[in-house]
Amino acid sequence: MGEHSGPTRPGSTNQLDRAESIERGNPMDIAALLAATGTGTPGTGTPGTGTPGTGTPGTGTPGTGTPGTGTPGTGTPGTGTPGTGTPGTGTPGTGTPGTGTPGTGTPGTGTPGTGTPGTGTPGTGTPGTGTPGTGTPGTGTPGTGTPGTGTPGTGTPGTGTPGTAPGADAGSPGPGTRQWDARTLANSIAAVAGRLIPGAAIDVDSDIFDSGATSVVAVEFVAEVAREHGVELTLDDVFADARPRALARRWLRANGFAVDDVAVAVGAAPAVTAPPVGGTVDPDTADTLAQILADVALADRLPFVGPPPRVAPRRILLTGATGFLGSHMLLDLLRHSDVHVVCLVRAEDEAAGLRRLGAALRGFHLPWSAEVRRRITVLPGDIRSPRLGLTDERWNALALEVDAIVGIAAAVDFLRGYSSLRQSNVLSTLTLAELAVTGTVKPLHHISSIAVFNEVGIDTIGEDDPVAHIDKLGAGYDQTKWAAEAALRRAREHGLVVTFLRPGGIGGHRETGAHNPHDLSSAMLAAISRFRTLPEFRCFNVASVDWVSRVAAAIVNEPGAWGYNYNLTGVAQTMDATVRETAVAGMPVRVQHWEQWRDEALHRIADDPIPELGFLALMLQSPGATDLIRGSLTAPPADSARTLAFVREHKLPQPLPYDSQSQQKTFERMAAAGVARLPQREDAPYLWFAESMEGLLGAPGEPADLPCSTALTLSITSMYQLVSERRVDVSGQLTCPRIHSEPLTVTDGELLVRPQQGVPWRTGGLEHPLMRYRLTLRDADGRTWWLHGEKTARARRDLWRQVRALRLEIGRTGEPAALTGEIVVPADTYLRDQVDGLHVDPNLPERQQRLARSIWLAWFGAEVGRGALQPVLRAAAELLDLRRGATGKELSR
Repeated sequence: MGEHSGPTRPGSTNQLDRAESIERGNPMDIAALLAATGTGTPGTGTPGTGTPGTGTPGTGTPGTGTPGTGTPGTGTPGTGTPGTGTPGTGTPGTGTPGTGTPGTGTPGTGTPGTGTPGTGTPGTGTPGTGTPGTGTPGTGTPGTGTPGTGTPGTGTPGTGTPGTAPGADAGSPGPGTRQWDARTLANSIAAVAGRLIPGAAIDVDSDIFDSGATSVVAVEFVAEVAREHGVELTLDDVFADARPRALARRWLRANGFAVDDVAVAVGAAPAVTAPPVGGTVDPDTADTLAQILADVALADRLPFVGPPPRVAPRRILLTGATGFLGSHMLLDLLRHSDVHVVCLVRAEDEAAGLRRLGAALRGFHLPWSAEVRRRITVLPGDIRSPRLGLTDERWNALALEVDAIVGIAAAVDFLRGYSSLRQSNVLSTLTLAELAVTGTVKPLHHISSIAVFNEVGIDTIGEDDPVAHIDKLGAGYDQTKWAAEAALRRAREHGLVVTFLRPGGIGGHRETGAHNPHDLSSAMLAAISRFRTLPEFRCFNVASVDWVSRVAAAIVNEPGAWGYNYNLTGVAQTMDATVRETAVAGMPVRVQHWEQWRDEALHRIADDPIPELGFLALMLQSPGATDLIRGSLTAPPADSARTLAFVREHKLPQPLPYDSQSQQKTFERMAAAGVARLPQREDAPYLWFAESMEGLLGAPGEPADLPCSTALTLSITSMYQLVSERRVDVSGQLTCPRIHSEPLTVTDGELLVRPQQGVPWRTGGLEHPLMRYRLTLRDADGRTWWLHGEKTARARRDLWRQVRALRLEIGRTGEPAALTGEIVVPADTYLRDQVDGLHVDPNLPERQQRLARSIWLAWFGAEVGRGALQPVLRAAAELLDLRRGATGKELSR
């Protein structure tokens, strides 16, 4: 099973609006779904309150079902033909009502009887107590005829869920009385879940997500429980703890009833409950803490073992190979060692597992070659199941054949509660520990997280520092990571060699741009790029996935490194550095306090909704998830002394800040997917300067004697466009009386610096391109023109003139060149306009403006200088006969 990001949870009670895009990246029409599941607005009609008949019973033809035997049904009242019993004809009855068997068929759908109401006194007998009819409620329009065609019942109206047809708006009854106790309600909820998840055996302690439910199923589940039982759960309830028993307890407690086996009535007065012991911990939190401590104590059942052999592994069990980090780590294990990797993959069989693993690797731009397939074995299984879902025989064989275990698989979901995540993140870890001590004793390498330190106000995040206090962690994900480490520390006491590998945020690959779209780091990058705001923070402990994976794989393969704690967090990125980097990249941001940033981000996401940012919106409205985010924003830089020492000793790549350069490829992929927003040409310029040129043009083949001049503005919206495209935007005017008496306006234009990396235009030539101009112009009469120009470096002494002279051609759109020639930047304006006249976005702080000027001058000067020297150096090489063919010439002499 790979790293999986379970369904997400809306953070408000408005389920219809907030459930959009619940399956991450897959928007859905929740309104249509709710309609399809028959959860329209309940009917508003008052339950049967018509005045009883006062005379002879009506003569309308009765319905066809056998009449009920007692109190009117407690399910949804039928909306069709009334009961078929013959109405009373005598003196008002004083005895027990009829004893017929309750009707089991679907109630009739005909119009109620239309006879004249009787004139006798209504019956006053005590209503019967028989079981109500079990037939499906009618679906016709509620009756509108004259009240009562027989003797009307005097019992309490039913308590069934109002409205049985989508959008019913009349005739549905109000709530009545339904007796519930915790056991009965839990069983009823489990039965609903079982019908919605085909093939799942769900009992009251089964987590519906672990049983295969998706977020779409969760919406249907909430609707069905409300429709069938009148129990209004929320999606928040389901994502906090999706076990039917827990849902029943939560609903009973929320409605003020004692949580025991004593029946309570829906619609009855709530019982008064005593405050929790101490008055400081709510019952749900107390239950969670008790569950965490119980789970941690399970590690004490492990046997005491001796140390494993301290030799490099030859066969490794890897969980989470289909996830973001797991897929990269699989490739690094194969690339940098001779190991064979057994990949536990959640699949029906090996063939399906291979397909799933291959799709995951290709999705993260990793190779899926014959060599990769040769060195792996796919093992169908599930970390959430006892013994990984394997038979006893396969479990025992696996325990003997692998000599190391790497556990990466986890449910990475910041919205679900501890109880909903424990099976995937805690109990599965204990299963791997059990496997590690079974058969041949094996080291266990556990991918944890610095989330174990995610307590607001924590002072240090050292590799051997105490982790957070469990009662200070609000997010279920953080709690599961804490519990898994706590359990494995106990396993260490039993002799198991356990290595803790703790990444922080895992950023995209520096070279391929592969990233996890469901990761908080990706969501924050997208929000910053789109909204240009940033929450105030201390630092970001983020490293690129390629570095995290490479170091983790090296630790697994080095026996001397086993059994320690490692913070794989790279170089912490400070807020000042982030603000500076985003400004240089053309995305200057405003820093805001947390609450202000959260509120504005939610508003902007609502105005510009995309599914990928819907996930972030849910997090910003979830109390647990906001605790996680605030803990990350206030965290100190992680101390990675042991990790960095290992990197130096084994000559591994040094960590680099996850800055704009590291993020470039990731930004490009996110922008291509419509998630992030890179600077656009239509944005306000980040830096600009003037360039004026003048010279003479002429018709092709004729002397150049026609004056021409330009007044251009060269600008960039970000340094990103220089690094990625080497492009400068051009605007302004061209004046050439031969073309038009009025100046031509540049409607679209660009300048490429050292196009083709400065490679000569012609093979063997010594003219290297310095700059290439491509402009579209429009004259005062609306006609369009094209202009192509080149600044070229040659092996000559006039380098200063070469960087200023532009050879150009001009012609009408769709026609050949009408004029050619050369225009030159006057020497006395070059420094004035292009160095001293540099302008930077005035909204930036003065320090950032100075930095932008320095970066531009350094980059542009280096590119032009390099381009100008290329032909000179090549000419020198020609003279010294140092070209590629020199060896052949020498051999022929």
